[in-house]
Amino acid sequence: MSGPGFTANEGRSGFNKSGLTAVFRVDNQTRAFHFECRIMKAWVLEKPAPVESGPLALTDIPVPQPADDEVLVKVHACGICRTDLHVVEGELPIRKSKLIPGHQVVGRVSAVGSLVDEFKKGDRVGVAWLNRTCGICELCVAGKENLCERAMFTGWTVDGGYAEFAVAPASFTYRLPDGFDDVQAAPLLCAGIIGYRCLRLTGIEKSDWSRAKLGLYGFGAAGHVCIQLARARGAEVYVCTRDRQRHQVLARELGAAWVGDASADPPALLDASIIFAPAGELIPPALKTLKQGGTLVLGGIHMSPIPGFDYSLIYGERIIRSVANNTRADGREFLIEAARIPIRTHTQVFAFSEVNEALIALKTDAIRGAAVLNIVP
Repeated sequence: MSGPGFTANEGRSGFNKSGLTAVFRVDNQTRAFHFECRIMKAWVLEKPAPVESGPLALTDIPVPQPADDEVLVKVHACGICRTDLHVVEGELPIRKSKLIPGHQVVGRVSAVGSLVDEFKKGDRVGVAWLNRTCGICELCVAGKENLCERAMFTGWTVDGGYAEFAVAPASFTYRLPDGFDDVQAAPLLCAGIIGYRCLRLTGIEKSDWSRAKLGLYGFGAAGHVCIQLARARGAEVYVCTRDRQRHQVLARELGAAWVGDASADPPALLDASIIFAPAGELIPPALKTLKQGGTLVLGGIHMSPIPGFDYSLIYGERIIRSVANNTRADGREFLIEAARIPIRTHTQVFAFSEVNEALIALKTDAIRGAAVLNIVP
């Protein structure tokens, strides 16, 4: 640095948790200047790669500053979702360089923007996948903000919760029920909300749940929450999953009427089924077990190729439909129902230093229930 009173090559500086301190010789006197810029630790994805290679790097970066309509959240816990795996390994296209993944964020408000009046410092909040929408397009106006073509997504198009701090629009941030601790609450913010929307899209009316037979294919984080919702409504639930040691055992513990392998036929025709596993090959066998007029809901953001199948599998007005994201109404309604039941998430907790190991465990189906990063022990 040079200029009036400064001599080049006579300064030194260094970062610490509170910002940048620079020391210079000014007019033959040593002076220190401190610039406010807090530093945090975050897991940053430079380039997608198989999780076995450890593509996330623990990095010191500035704490983000909330915009006028945003809150700054001190992150306590963050769920680890299969969508994170799709992002880290590049199965979802890269939308942001040097990305911080994670979209099931639980923490406390640390600061608020100038236009925020619904939250205050210290409030416990959750941040989910849908981060922001345009609010003015035809879809947003029609209550279908989950389909907004200009939507932003936490941990994919904007930085997420694998960090000590995160920012989010206040209007897309949730108050969390007191009945869930931070670790228990984290999986509710994606696995829970998406499971709730999947149940809505089965088309089963409220008055019919007590007679309904529901199939679940795949039994990870979303499946183990969804079964609790469905059973609380009165449905019989039939679970198809390949993992016998963890997922099938947990399904039985949570009251499944029947549990079998992923491609097995349940012992009854089903009113609806949901496929949570990202496996396109499950669609034909799932269709085969539906009643006429039944609905097959695809609950993932990414799925392997779907094989060809005979027309007879959809004849009889059987429906296949996907789930795309969620609306804020989904999130608010789900959290109320989850607290009333109450839902109990089964979690495997990983230390903040174990992100890459957690993603490997998720990839190999080694998680019983949901994986959660404990960022503030």
